[in-house]
Amino acid sequence: MAKLEARARKVKILATVGPACREPEMLRRLLRAGADGFRVNLSHGDHATHAATIHAIRALEKEFNWPIAVLCDLQGPKLRVGTFADGRAIIPHGATFTLDRDETPGNATRVCLPHPELFGLLEPGQRLLINDGKIRLRVINADSSQIVCKAEVGGVISDKKGVNVPDAEIPIPALTEKDRRDLAFAVEHGADWIALSFVQRPEDLAEARRLMGERGSHSPALCAKIEKPQAVKRLDEIIELSDGIMVARGDLGVELAPQDVPPLQKKIVNATRLTGKPVIVATQMLESMIESPAPTRAEVSDVANAVYDGADTVMLSAETAAGEWPEEAVLMMDSIARSVEADDAYKQRVRLLDTPPDPTIADALSHSCMRIADTMPISGIVVFTCSGSSARRVARERPAAPILVLSPSLAVARRVALLWGAHPVATRDIESFEGMIAKGKRMALRHGFGVAGNRLAVMAGVPFGRPGATNLIHVVTLKGDELDSYQA
Repeated sequence: MAKLEARARKVKILATVGPACREPEMLRRLLRAGADGFRVNLSHGDHATHAATIHAIRALEKEFNWPIAVLCDLQGPKLRVGTFADGRAIIPHGATFTLDRDETPGNATRVCLPHPELFGLLEPGQRLLINDGKIRLRVINADSSQIVCKAEVGGVISDKKGVNVPDAEIPIPALTEKDRRDLAFAVEHGADWIALSFVQRPEDLAEARRLMGERGSHSPALCAKIEKPQAVKRLDEIIELSDGIMVARGDLGVELAPQDVPPLQKKIVNATRLTGKPVIVATQMLESMIESPAPTRAEVSDVANAVYDGADTVMLSAETAAGEWPEEAVLMMDSIARSVEADDAYKQRVRLLDTPPDPTIADALSHSCMRIADTMPISGIVVFTCSGSSARRVARERPAAPILVLSPSLAVARRVALLWGAHPVATRDIESFEGMIAKGKRMALRHGFGVAGNRLAVMAGVPFGRPGATNLIHVVTLKGDELDSYQA
């Protein structure tokens, strides 16, 4: 069986799959380079292609005996203009431009907007942003049949370009018919995470959970993508109903002023970290590596800042999906993360956010694991978990020692693969205290979490095998021969 060494970093890397890296050999190279999970973007491609991708990832998982997270990203309700008579038109700066319900191909003065829910909703003064904000329109007048705008920033507009409406909550569901089909596909093919796009309100998450529940016993974790100002206003409610959060800076940067995105990113990361749920920072992190083998200094700083802020995962999008240097992009992100985490100031920076424990036994013990790692040299924290909850609680504390997560559930181990500091292993459940200690030691030696003389902090719950029963910590010392005696 092929072997991977435990990552020499705590932040995780999520790589997007696309034409540049879809072949099994390139996926293998990305895994070896440092990818901890793969994002399948359901906005592009067909189900047959995505099924082959997931199959290839699962084959790698078996080859390396290494749980890999698969995140399926739904397209969401993307608004688009209609078509133009010549395929494109030029809107002059300051000109009047109308969006209407007439399906006749458009020109330089008007185009169809095939979204009836917007008519009668928008008010004078509100904005419409087209083609990722390259064209900026301000509403002058709007009724049930047309939206008359002034082009504050004109330019070239072409068929089916995207439309963003930052100043209004749009009464459309977060799941389109395509999303429903894609969600059913993702659940059927064992996705570990579902990313829900263009979330505006907590109810959007409830609908997705209902649909996932209808698909059977396998229920992936749900990641809410924060890319709408409306979602920011209800951030705490959305975090509460999700299993994780993605800071989707692409559309967020379109609908908000660019200078507003960095402080908002920190706010979202901190709010999510307080709950112990994983937070992913995404979009344009190493954008220049789509074409260049090296990133810009600003991009390196962007990744480094996300790591310093304590993000659980940093994500590569087009860099790996469509770029010319997918493997190099993962290697670079891995190198940046390891460099930041080796900084003497990292431990202090990553804990600038105060994460006080809740008044529960599990939280008190998780906090104690962090204090033990600060007080005495330990080579790892071993966490036995059925649901992944204990692992999230320990990771929330951002302990100095790495976390070895042992779970009888492969599905839980895969989901934990995107959790800060966690090295997940799927293994048989334990039945006794002695068995717990023995297995914790063996797994630590097997996965590089210590050598003879090193100490481990082991956290679990009695009775064993029952979710939510975490109630003990035990500090043990490795003899170094635990694997030998077990095999004998």
